[in-house]
Formats: sequence, C-alpha cells, structure tokens
Amino acid sequence: MSNINRQCLAENVYFNSVRDSRFKTMKLSANIILPLSAETASANALLAGVLSRSCREYPDFTVLSKKLSALYGADLNVSVAKNGDRQVICVSASGLDDRYALENESITQELSRLLCSVIFEPNVKDGAFVGGEVEQERRQLLEVIDSEFNDKRIYANSQLIKNMCADEVYGIKRYGTAEQINAVTSKSLYNTWQNLLETATFEIFYVGDSEPDKAAEVFKNAFEKINRSPVEITNTIVRSADSVKRVSEEMEVSQSKLVMGFRTGSASGDDDCTVVSLMCAVLGGTASSKLFCNVREKQSLCYYCSSRYDRRKGIMIIDSGVEGDNVEKAEQGILKEIDDMKNGVITDFEIDSAKMAVINAFYTSNDTVGGIENWYSSQLFENGFKTIEQRSAEINAVTKDEIIAAANKLSLDTIYVLKNK
Repeated sequence: MSNINRQCLAENVYFNSVRDSRFKTMKLSANIILPLSAETASANALLAGVLSRSCREYPDFTVLSKKLSALYGADLNVSVAKNGDRQVICVSASGLDDRYALENESITQELSRLLCSVIFEPNVKDGAFVGGEVEQERRQLLEVIDSEFNDKRIYANSQLIKNMCADEVYGIKRYGTAEQINAVTSKSLYNTWQNLLETATFEIFYVGDSEPDKAAEVFKNAFEKINRSPVEITNTIVRSADSVKRVSEEMEVSQSKLVMGFRTGSASGDDDCTVVSLMCAVLGGTASSKLFCNVREKQSLCYYCSSRYDRRKGIMIIDSGVEGDNVEKAEQGILKEIDDMKNGVITDFEIDSAKMAVINAFYTSNDTVGGIENWYSSQLFENGFKTIEQRSAEINAVTKDEIIAAANKLSLDTIYVLKNK
C-alpha cells in the first residue's frame, strides 16, 4: 500500500493524500469532526444532508446533478458517523482521474471547488437555509431512524450501547433523537453551520493518481476566509466494569436478540490494542471462531453469534439472534467460550485462522480508492498512520500468551435481551 502524505492547511485542518496509479477514478473527502453532544448531534446530522442538496452556485438538486454529470458522472455523498466521543460528518466526491479527462481538464480541482462550494457557500438567504430542503432532509433522516428501529439487530445493538454507556457521551446516537430533529429550524441550522466552520477539525483525504497540490490549494484558499477557533475533543475510556447491568425488553419479534457488552481495558493508543483486536477475532470475528464453531454450529444455540471490537472506546460487543427459550443457554455458552480463552484453551489453528482472516480483510481494503481512504481515515485517532504491511506484521507477531492475557482483562458490563411478547 502507498504511504500517505500529510500537510497542515490551517489550524486543525489537514490535507492527506495517497498516490495510487491502479485506478481510473479518484476520491476526495472532507471529514468534519465535532464533539458528540446531545444538544448538537441532531442538528449536525440534519445539516449534513442539507449541505449535500445544493449550494449557492448550484441552488437546487437538479442543477447540482447536472454539474456532477458534466464532470464525467461524478458522485457526491454525505454520511454521519460516531467515532468514539466524536461525531464525524463526511462530505465526499468521487470521479474520473485527471489523466483520463478528454480535454485535459483537472477533475480533481473541479471536484475540490465543488466540495468547497457545498461546505463553505451553501444555499442560504437572510441567515437561514431553504425551508423546503430542510423539510425534505428532515423527513429522510426520520425515515433512517425508523428503518434502524425496524431492523431489530441494529436496534438491539443500539440499545446495548445506550444502556452500557448511559453515563458517557458515547451513549448518544449518531443522529441524536427524532424529537431534536423535529426541533431544528432553518435559522438554527444556519447557526449550526457557522459553528461547524469555526470550531470543527477538518481531515481532508485525496486518493488517486493526479497531482494533489491543486486540490490542497483550493481548500487552503477556502479556509483563509474563515475565522477559526477549533474546540478540543476528548475521548473518555472506561477501563473496566464494576458490576453487570441487565436490560430486558419485549416486542413482537420472531427472533430474540442477546447482546453483551464488555470492557476490554484497552483502546486506541494502547500498546496491546492490536492484541485485543486479534483476541476478539479468535473469539467471534471469523467463520472459524469459537462462537461460530461452538455456540452456533455445535450447540445450535443461535442463528448468528459474533463479536466485534470498538478500539475507540475499548469495548467488545457480542451479538446473537436466538430462540426465546435459548437466551439463557446462549449466554452461558458465550461466557464459557470466554472462560476457555482465559484458561488458555485456544488452538494454534484458531489463532492462525484468525490472523489470516484479519490480514485478508486488510488487503481487501486496498482494492478500491474508497477502501484506501477508509483505511487511513480509520486511523485518524491512532498514534500515526500505518500501512497494511505494518499492521499485518503486528497481527502476525501476536502470541498465544498475549491473547490469553487480553481475554483475562475482559469484564462484562451490560447484557441486553430483546424477547417476543
């Protein structure tokens, strides 16, 4: 994988570029990083959608779409994510790499200007966004919340985080709440936008084979017009659980959900973070893991059972879909697999299979410009950027004793069960 080049354009504004000649396309993305807050989460999420609809130069969705079509069918996308105690709005554009343009125009420069127009020059009038666009995005955002409620696996995982992190900022959903979304007005959204420009941290990424300096210059010029006062964002880590919380909920569901949250004692920046990620993979992160082979296949206690590690918060989550009568058996089966790991009951095959699966996933991310951008952007809050080769070497160096030690640091925090009425 190609190395990344990083430069500072303004206070808390960074331009990251990766040159790769394998692709005919390129991607530009502006990651706008803000503190996750109950007061601002909904407004920020709504603002993201409104910004992607139009801007002053292209004042409606139709005109903006025509501009994208003229740039060889370029795409403009926006997303909202939660990264530890941070809310991240990503505005991205992807299109044809410059070397394939017919008239030698710079698609990279054009898309940079378009992104800056969307972010810095939105379609506003008299200190307010266009009411019709705000209402359309409000409806779409509320529909997203409804869809997540209707997907009971997503809902159960969300409820686990909400209850497990009730006293932490991380317990807030990435979109906030429906009530807060409905409370946002066109004028208050304008204030949200101004606050974003002044206080957010910006991490801009470029992946392609064109000269990135043109894009960097466009963004640098845009930020020179903004009075910046970036806020510091902290990320709180709870290292262990003092007791186990149990939360149960009943709905009309065909399949019960059992979700278990653990504190791992390790998070981004800790020396053993890589060990914990591999321990999680051995436990339930692959098709050869303990949870899949034993709890699901041999004991037939659940329809699915997997584990994942959130390295930003030092949390491991195990979620499973089970028959209502098997909830307690599945819980005991899961805990037995963890106890086995703590006692050293781990085979070389399980470790080697997990290493191979994790490393293969690493290399798969190198197959697209979007995958490369995601690889590096996911390391923004680590101790510097690492290539796939470096991360793979770290995974291969993990020993069985280190995995056992990581398993012994696990402490069960919260158990959430969703059962049929």
